[in-house]
Amino acid sequence: MTLHTINKTPAESGALKDCLSALSEGDALILIENAVYAAMPAYAELFTRLPGSVQGYLLDADAQARGLQDLNPDFRVIDYDGFVELSCRYQKVVSWF
Repeated sequence: MTLHTINKTPAESGALKDCLSALSEGDALILIENAVYAAMPAYAELFTRLPGSVQGYLLDADAQARGLQDLNPDFRVIDYDGFVELSCRYQKVVSWF
């Protein structure tokens, strides 16, 4: 089980596309920094083919800093403590750039 972190928007980098193709059952994905923009409704199509057990998260502080609201409800909003807890729960953490 792997926690995948993304920090760039799909427009800034191909990291999200690469990450999505590498996800496996039991993995998790967290959007941080500018990647929280990917949780906007315009990008919802990107996440329709995720394996069923993959959970998506986004960092609340980053979404708030960018004034984002009405984000994809498939993503659970977490705080920094939640991010730390996820990092400890998963066997490894992979950061995509």
